[in-house]
Amino acid sequence: MRKIRSIQDLSFVADQTDHALTLFSGGLDSTYILKVLSTMNIKVTALAVDLGDGIDRARLQSITEHYGADLIIENATEQFIESAVIPAIQAQAQAMYMNMYPVSSSLSRPVIARIAVKTAAKLGCGAIVHTANQSQNSLRRLNGAIKHSGYRGFYGSPYEYSAITRTEKASQLSISCMQDQRQGDVSSDSNLWCREYESGVLDNPEDFMIPESLFLWSQENPSKQISEASHQVRITFREGIPVSVNEQPMPVAELIKFLNTRVGAYKIGRYLGLEHLDQDEKVLEIREAPAARMLMEAYKHLEMAALPTGYLNYKNQQEQIWTMEAVEGRWGSPLQQASRAFIQSSTEKVSGSVTYKLEKGMATAVSIVAREALYLTDRDLWEVQAARERSQRTLS
Repeated sequence: MRKIRSIQDLSFVADQTDHALTLFSGGLDSTYILKVLSTMNIKVTALAVDLGDGIDRARLQSITEHYGADLIIENATEQFIESAVIPAIQAQAQAMYMNMYPVSSSLSRPVIARIAVKTAAKLGCGAIVHTANQSQNSLRRLNGAIKHSGYRGFYGSPYEYSAITRTEKASQLSISCMQDQRQGDVSSDSNLWCREYESGVLDNPEDFMIPESLFLWSQENPSKQISEASHQVRITFREGIPVSVNEQPMPVAELIKFLNTRVGAYKIGRYLGLEHLDQDEKVLEIREAPAARMLMEAYKHLEMAALPTGYLNYKNQQEQIWTMEAVEGRWGSPLQQASRAFIQSSTEKVSGSVTYKLEKGMATAVSIVAREALYLTDRDLWEVQAARERSQRTLS
């Protein structure tokens, strides 16, 4: 057994290998593990992976230096977009978990794990440490991705069996002068696709308060709204890929950031829902994903306009398979690859644009223009023509 599951396991690992790689976000959980590892006789490299939402290098450097660890920051934004975000849009993940909210960490964890394994191999690290706990699905997603990569060292999270409260962690970090008040209220995870929050003040689904300060993209802000276009936004796709907003061509990463900032300024793109753990316990999560909300709905409108209904019914089944395989940490499984292949076969038909009228908390479609459309644009004319053509028969 080479899986790390407790703080005690870290002590054992420190006796077995001289170099460990730990995934590091600068949050409470990963900072606490740096503190723990700093007391052991092992070289530590902290790996931060930028998935498009930006990383405060100076802050992370300050923390890692305080605990005697090296810091590596890898930018994987394009890899994340190509291997996860675009497939999620096309799969409609609905890429929505249980049709409630966009999946996010399900998309990012395989990317992070691949980079961690590659970095560990390059540095000769005998262990990869992450900091997901039992009430976070990232535990099995990261473990599964690292295991399936063929990594031969120790790996896992010491929080799986060493349950330490956020209050305890914050208290211990304050003793070493590294408590970060910004990380105390909730646990957060972010990338350019979605920002999600859990734990802390969100622990109890029966009684919780969502601090408005949590939200970054979806704060109402008239100065960032699209007033120059009469509060309308037109999203254009070409063969399943978003390519422009309001006729301005943009790379996908830039397009997503634009929608997060400008559409989010209308307080659009907030989600709340329960997610299941591996034994079917449920935990509450809050998300904001303005671009995901717009891109997935626009994509659905265009494929509905261009693809036969029977095909779409079957695609819906494949979307759910693709999404649940991702949620369960089985990224790249034969089942997910098969569903992905079917989904991808339809993308060449998804070209056109959808225009939305934006208001506070609302985005209403006002135009759907598909390149290969099956819809009617003049129903009265169609009625006349269809009646004429279909009436050319005789009774017998």
